[in-house]
Amino acid sequence: MYEDYYRFSAKPFQLNPDPRFFYGSKGHKRAMAYLDYGLSLGEGFIVITGEVGAGKTTLVRNLFSQLDAHSLVAAQLVSTQLDAEDTLRSVAASFGLAHEGLTKSALLKNLEDFLVAAARQGKRALLVVDEAQNLTPRAVEELRMLSNYQNNERSLIQTFLLGQPEFRGILQSPDMQQLRQRVVASYHLGPLDAGETRGYIEHRLHTVGWQGNPNFDEAAFSALHCFAGGIPRRINTTCDRLLLFGFLEEKSHFGEAEVNEVIADLRNEVAHQDYHGATGVNNHPPEGGTLHHENSIQLVQRIDQVERSVNRILPIVRKILFTVSERSNTVADEGALPDGQDIAH
Repeated sequence: MYEDYYRFSAKPFQLNPDPRFFYGSKGHKRAMAYLDYGLSLGEGFIVITGEVGAGKTTLVRNLFSQLDAHSLVAAQLVSTQLDAEDTLRSVAASFGLAHEGLTKSALLKNLEDFLVAAARQGKRALLVVDEAQNLTPRAVEELRMLSNYQNNERSLIQTFLLGQPEFRGILQSPDMQQLRQRVVASYHLGPLDAGETRGYIEHRLHTVGWQGNPNFDEAAFSALHCFAGGIPRRINTTCDRLLLFGFLEEKSHFGEAEVNEVIADLRNEVAHQDYHGATGVNNHPPEGGTLHHENSIQLVQRIDQVERSVNRILPIVRKILFTVSERSNTVADEGALPDGQDIAH
């Protein structure tokens, strides 16, 4: 939509992790250094923590894009709200091994055979576990036990644990003592500072062919950093909406006023979702058939929100209809025969 308007080759602020958009902030470079260090050791656990949307998964995707597939077999485990045995099944599935209907002993035998076979081919196995804060102590113990598989006193599998900040506290619990002893490095990925936020935005724009249109002034970058708190995913969400706003309003420049207008819309939407997520929607009027004053206010606010959303959508619909109409007319003109010519029967 706005990609064509600003002549971008793709959406610069998509939410899906993509190594093409990896931005090496101070924190991300240091985290990558820890991951590289862990790979060089070839054993133990590396722990990377950070806020939701801090860029942990993008970090891993960037690492995967640099790995030599001839010397390493890598797999990623994302769903971690599992019991111990299901965790083993998920690990087996991540490496492409049979896992359905197998006993725990059979799962472990398959995993051991796979790891030994990989070692014979000169390959090491790397397991990346995302959302590690959701792991149960028993599931963590199963992962730790996998690290006992060795060949010539060298571990056959290495594990990276990625989690939210609370995982740092979980690691300090008595249940995690044996795991802590096998952690060779850990790093907490913090938010971007103001300068890095600007660099991050410009980097993603340049990646899709940005030539300075639209341009941002200093106040716009400052407002974006303040609202997003330096968290990459929040920056992506805000900038994506800002570019959509610019497309609808046909803007080639963003200042603080434009950013604040988009932020106001986002805050209204979040407040609306949070309210109904917490309390639900009352579909039945109170006794007597009338609404309380507070409910009336909420209803008016909801109607106002819907009207704002419709006003945002209408220009998009008009632009799409206009584009379709123009293309149809062009096709019709190109397909028309010159005057005086008939279709032969």
